[in-house]
Amino acid sequence: MMMLRHVPFLKNVFLYSLTAVGGPQAHLAMMMKIFAGKRHDVTKEELLEYNAFCNLLPGASSTQTVTLIGYKRGGVPLAVMTLLIWIAPACILMGAFSFLLHYIDQKSLHTDIFKFIPSLAVGFLVYASVMAFGVSIRNTITWIIMLACIIATYVFFKTPWIFPLLIVLGGFATNLSHKRIPQHETKPRKIKWWNIWLFAIIFIAAGILSEAARKNDWPNRKPINLFENTYRMGSLVFGGGQVLMPMMYEQFSVRPEIVRKKRPEVAKNMLEIDKDDMTTAMGIVRAMPGPVFSIASFAGGNSLRGMGTEMQIVGCIIGSIAIFLPSALLVLFFFPIWNNLKKYAAVYRSLEGINAAVVGIMIASTLYIMKDISLIDGTSSSLINIAVIVITFLLLQFTKIASPIIVAASLALGYFL
Repeated sequence: MMMLRHVPFLKNVFLYSLTAVGGPQAHLAMMMKIFAGKRHDVTKEELLEYNAFCNLLPGASSTQTVTLIGYKRGGVPLAVMTLLIWIAPACILMGAFSFLLHYIDQKSLHTDIFKFIPSLAVGFLVYASVMAFGVSIRNTITWIIMLACIIATYVFFKTPWIFPLLIVLGGFATNLSHKRIPQHETKPRKIKWWNIWLFAIIFIAAGILSEAARKNDWPNRKPINLFENTYRMGSLVFGGGQVLMPMMYEQFSVRPEIVRKKRPEVAKNMLEIDKDDMTTAMGIVRAMPGPVFSIASFAGGNSLRGMGTEMQIVGCIIGSIAIFLPSALLVLFFFPIWNNLKKYAAVYRSLEGINAAVVGIMIASTLYIMKDISLIDGTSSSLINIAVIVITFLLLQFTKIASPIIVAASLALGYFL
């Protein structure tokens, strides 16, 4: 019965999962509109803080952020429900794609329906940047942090460590002055360790079991290796899906090819995905709504395809669970600690710089996406792109039109034009 009162919230999470396109930065913009602007589940300041905190952790940052919104509303049970509803559509679609890919002429895969999605994402990012700017940039030091982060993010956008590094440096910069917020005595609260122990136990056990299966060449070792591979990636990857996809490509497509040349008898039991299949999936997942980490569902299903239909379904499930489980365990363990630390003035002072860094990252992300969009070449396509950006921003800023409707209109525009 307790969960019934959260049904409207979960309904909005589901609609968000069906329309959240454009990657983590655009996801944050949609969260700003839906959960901070429309529903008031969190404040804008809280959402920026959640996003900054999640960028300090490995794993899927947008997934962790929406999980924290559920955690704030209803604790761990609602956080888990939020996580499952958020990842389900994308994982189902990418898992299904692992079945359908070989019945489709890959050259005939048209993504025209998605051709205005980058412009749409820019519109959302402009809206989120304006909203975040108003609550985070209030004095000279926050201006300096924001401008420095814009430059650094734009230059090093594809470098995995840039986001956590800028967030840490932003927090450090506003913590240099002790005058505005002096330290007061505070009692440390007890830390619940079960999440981090569970995370570590699974990590170690999966590694030991997978290595034993590999060394002894167990005949049905692929599902075990699949869980270990994807859980390890979900535990260690910083930088989101743009870092995860090359890691998966190397693990499942490049490495088996190298091993086959050296030890062909071992390669037959390795997880392997055809390079063309993997690169096609990497393109499709970018156009899909939801988390980019859902590519693990495709990788899991495709890598077990040779073991039959039932095992291919199992592979999709293993990939989905193993890639998102570390993100959930880490964020639900570290967030209560983060809340305790905020009682210390040193951490509280840091939030000002952290939020300014996030604003800088968002603005730079907007500019980075814009450089790959046709805007100034004078063609009809460039004029439409400009119109999509401007109209998206105006609709978000000045109307109550729901984000899913705006996304649907952009998809329809791509289909008809």
